[in-house]
Amino acid sequence: MKRTLGTCYYPEHWPREIWQEDARRMAEAGLTWVRIGEFAWSRLEPVAGEYDFDWLDDAIAVLGAAGLKVVLGTPTATPPRWMIDRHPDMLAVDADGRPRKFGSRRHYCFSHEGYKGECARIVTRLAERYGRNPHVAAWQTDNEFGCHDTTYSYSDAARDAFRGWLRSRYPGQGNDGDIDALNAAWGNIFWSMDYGDFDQIDLPNLTVTEPNPSHVLDFRRFSSDQVVAFNRLQSEIIRAHSDAPIAHNYMGRITDFDHYDVGADLDIASWDSYPLGFLEDRVPATVAQQQTYARQGDPDFQAFHHDLYRAVGRGRWWVMEQQPGPVNWAPYNPAPLPGMVRLWSWEAFAHGAEAVCYFRWRQAPMAQEQMHAGLLRPDSVDAAGIKEARQVAEELAGAPEVSPSQPDIALIFDYDAEWAWAIQPHGAGLSYFELVFDTYRALRRLGLSVDILPARPDVLDGYKLIVAPGLMHMTEALKAALNDSGTTVLIGPRSGARDATMRTPVPLPPAMPGLDVTVSYVESLRPDLPIGLQGGGAIRSYRDVLETSAEILVRTEAGEAALVAQGQILYSAGWFDPSAMMRVMRLACLRAGIDTMDLPGGVRCRDTGTERFWFNYDTETHVVAGMTLDPVSVTRAHRA
Repeated sequence: MKRTLGTCYYPEHWPREIWQEDARRMAEAGLTWVRIGEFAWSRLEPVAGEYDFDWLDDAIAVLGAAGLKVVLGTPTATPPRWMIDRHPDMLAVDADGRPRKFGSRRHYCFSHEGYKGECARIVTRLAERYGRNPHVAAWQTDNEFGCHDTTYSYSDAARDAFRGWLRSRYPGQGNDGDIDALNAAWGNIFWSMDYGDFDQIDLPNLTVTEPNPSHVLDFRRFSSDQVVAFNRLQSEIIRAHSDAPIAHNYMGRITDFDHYDVGADLDIASWDSYPLGFLEDRVPATVAQQQTYARQGDPDFQAFHHDLYRAVGRGRWWVMEQQPGPVNWAPYNPAPLPGMVRLWSWEAFAHGAEAVCYFRWRQAPMAQEQMHAGLLRPDSVDAAGIKEARQVAEELAGAPEVSPSQPDIALIFDYDAEWAWAIQPHGAGLSYFELVFDTYRALRRLGLSVDILPARPDVLDGYKLIVAPGLMHMTEALKAALNDSGTTVLIGPRSGARDATMRTPVPLPPAMPGLDVTVSYVESLRPDLPIGLQGGGAIRSYRDVLETSAEILVRTEAGEAALVAQGQILYSAGWFDPSAMMRVMRLACLRAGIDTMDLPGGVRCRDTGTERFWFNYDTETHVVAGMTLDPVSVTRAHRA
């Protein structure tokens, strides 16, 4: 697989006279890809029904003439102002019942049929015009689905669509649905919440106290399906006119919709990587960690998403936007240390990225993102990031092509479980994402490469260890596949704690074949009252109290089971602090026959088929495995 670089460009922001010079400089910097068009609807259709594609024709021709390949974005994330006049009810509504106003971006409701029709129209025009253009080598649908809390809408359009979705989910005779089946599934006898008809069902907001969790989970599933359908609409139109691959650019820690489902209609998964912004805004990190890595980013957060989106893209994935300097949107926005843009780029390639594209080519002198650095300053002088981008391009020219390899370890991440934990966290701040991320961090600290997988029975082959923490709902097919896999499996805590309709199942969880474990009760813990473990470390935040005849591998200081094993299945009865998490992962790897290392705090490695990449996020030198790793550096070694 060839590794390439690119950038994000907005020709509509700049005078026509400088396009050719920009294209020449991009090519000279070693860039291959240029993404354009994803925010340009008001320039493509300044008045409803009146189109202006001449400027876009020209921009694509200029870029193509310089030897650059275009990623053409559909502009549906930024409907123009006249669209609101045409469809005043297309705006999303937040959970407090307030419309999301015009004046920034993503101001639409996924359920609004009129707006979806407008999107189909503009995407059709683009696909017909550019589908066979030799310079348009890839497509991007919309931009950052779900960003700015825009997946969930509580509009009338969403309410009506939700009722139709429920009728299909709880079918009866004809198209009416079975309201009794819904009442039974949701447990609506509780608090006299029974419905007599689907048209009585509202959206789960503005209730006196918390709404029915089954109602909320179905609403979240419905909302995810709306994103999937919105993306599918565009993908199918593009495919009818173009053979070029189609991508979407996901974001970091946006979990409101199922990315695997969206990815099923795409050829490439891409994501937008902003390590410094995410550290302050989205990474579960202590203040000390934020201070240590303020100018480097978290050593595991980008890698986690690289591995996640490799799964979403079924092996094909890009970084569509890579931070090259300070951003504008986090609580604090420092500049990266020298060497970090290069490190982030190579880390993506080590995890299998086909392309890394820097956002953006030139820093904007106007509007919301004028404090967001680019490869060039607003006066077109080189910014710091482009020097490292050029270095990466030179290094890529002499580097061997990537030979992928399947690692020994699979970690399951499930969006449905994320929603279930969010609906019933059982303790302040408890999050499925953070539980899985803590697990991933521990595995990486042990020097291990990881595949992230969806919770599907058909993707589990070939691993020595499968780790599946916190899967609130486990299908019987998944349980059987894990039990029959012949490999070491670590599940828990909270595995199988709810059925598909968010009810507590009987037999009590986890009800795993081949594992004599019953969770008799659960408790969430105050941050200042962890439960110590014999041998060191502690359970923090959450634990399952077990009835079991399985072998106890780790006990609490009071002698209760914290980690048990029966055959190849292990059950973790708590959310462990970092030292205990490392200990438990090391034990699981030992049982699976996997060698581990103990890496320094900011050092990580990643294996490909032929190379081992070492990444040192720290500002000090480390000696690991006989190798000297310079501060803030990438080191490549041949694998025997």
